[in-house]
Formats: sequence, structure tokens, C-alpha cells
Amino acid sequence: MAALRRWIDPYLLMLLGTVGLAALFPARGMWASIADEAVTIAVALLFFLYGARLAPSAIWAGLTNWRLQLTVFLSTFLFFPLIGLGAYAIAGHVLPGGIALGILFLCLLPSTVQSSIAFTSIARGNVPAALCSASLSNLIGVIITPLLAALLLPHGSGAGFSLGQLESIAMQILLPFAAGQAARPLIGGFILKHRVLTMVVDRGSILLVVYAAFSEGMVAGVWTQVSLADLALVLAFNAVLLGVVIAVTMVGSRRLGFSTEDEIAIVFCGSKKSMASGIPMATILFPGGAVSLIVLPLMIFHQLQLFVCAVLARRYGVRP
Repeated sequence: MAALRRWIDPYLLMLLGTVGLAALFPARGMWASIADEAVTIAVALLFFLYGARLAPSAIWAGLTNWRLQLTVFLSTFLFFPLIGLGAYAIAGHVLPGGIALGILFLCLLPSTVQSSIAFTSIARGNVPAALCSASLSNLIGVIITPLLAALLLPHGSGAGFSLGQLESIAMQILLPFAAGQAARPLIGGFILKHRVLTMVVDRGSILLVVYAAFSEGMVAGVWTQVSLADLALVLAFNAVLLGVVIAVTMVGSRRLGFSTEDEIAIVFCGSKKSMASGIPMATILFPGGAVSLIVLPLMIFHQLQLFVCAVLARRYGVRP
């Protein structure tokens, strides 16, 4: 079991269980309305905790290595979206429209925070720079991801940057995040001391969002569009996307003269995508019935990046 836990993220198993629960007992009628309200509260709570946990000093301390930060930023919000457009153009011919759209959407998301820093540490890389890059990516991603969605996602997909969506983003993401930053001097110590409590709230919020999204998809009948062949194709697309980005960030870092420690931070921060930010954003940017298909590639990519980066971190970590 210990070996299994090293290779399979227990949280992914919880996510799969939540999907199974939604398939067997989807929320309908009054319960669907209650689930939607709970999701709104959960997303706001999630980003409040992000704001309360993120130290402003950590952001400013990492900004001195501007070349590294710029490289990670370009990988996350320029290179990834560009290859995502190519993947979407191909996927649109072989996958259902919602899943193909989800492949492009995951390419627009910010990097992860916890796993990027953890893998950088395991690989003996530049941890302070990784902390800054991952934190900045999530902070900036709150604005850039919806803008990229409005710019790159096709018209008629349901995504955009209307005044209503801008208000939803401000009320559910930006305002709670700012409130968390303001409350950090009062509750930051408590949150750092009680990591298990905050982790339960953090992950529980995502599980609730996944349940509501997949329930709505079940009621709307969208899952009749997905086959095992579709899932295999999504895995293949994700593997190619991840492999290309890791290879480019690794080779590019060496060509640009970065140290091995900086290269590690660039590879791990520049090649990952955040499910914690992506699923809540999807519930705001897309119609409810489409969300379950759109986040499917992101959920598969999440596990794949953990597998690949775990192996890569170990290989980096055993160097002299």
C-alpha cells in the first residue's frame, strides 16, 4: 500500500469516488440548486484560504530572479496555450467537442503550487524561486486565464469575458483572495499551524465542485458521448502535451544558461497545470451541463503530471 500511495495520488481516488457518486446519485431538482449554492460558497472559501496562506513577502523575494520568473510565465501562459491550440485543432476531429475544448482549456490554466514546490524540493532545485513562480502563476492566472479563454476559445463554446462573468470572477475569486490577504495577519498563523484542517477545506471544496459538475452532466446526459476510446485519446493528447513542455523547458533552460537548480524550478513550475484553480474557474466560465466534460482532460492531466514529475524529481535528486 505504501508503494501504491507513492505512485497513485489518494486524492485522485477520492475524485474518482466523487465522480462515481455523482453517476449513481446525481443531484436533481431542489438538491441541484442547493449544490450550486454550496459550490459558490466553496469556491469563495477556497480562494480565501489561498489568500490567507500566501505571504506577500514570498512573492517579492522571488522577483529578484526575473529571468527565471519570465521563463516560467512564458511557458505557462504563452507556449502552453500555443501548443494547446494545435492540440485542439486535432482533437476536434477525433473527440467530442466538450472534451476537445477541455484540452485547450487546461493549457490556459496557471501552474500548481504545492506539487511544484514539493517536486522542486525533492529534486534539490531552487525552492524559493519555485515558491515565487508557482504563487505568482496562480495569482496572475486569476486574471490571465479568463482573458485567454475569451481570446482563444471558439465562439459558441459558452466561455467568454462578459460583464456577468467578470462579476462572478470578482465575487468568487478576486474578492475572497483579497479578503484572505487582508486577514492573513490575524489568521495566517492559525492556518499554518492547522494544515490538516485547511487541507480538508481545500480538497473538500474541490470534491464538492466536482460532484455538482458531474451531477449536472449526468442529468443532461453528456456522459453518453464518452467511450473508453475517447479516454485513451485524452490520455495520449495529455502525454504529448506534457512531454513537449517538459522537453522544451528543460532544453531551453540549459540553452539560456540557467543553473541546474534553476532549471529544476523552471521545469516543474512551467510544465504543470492546477486542477485546484482550473475546476472552479471552469464552473464560472462554462455552462453547467458542459463542465463535466471540459474538466475531464484536466483531471487526467493532473494524475499524469504527478506520475511523470515524481520520476523526474527522483532522477534529478540523485545527481552528485
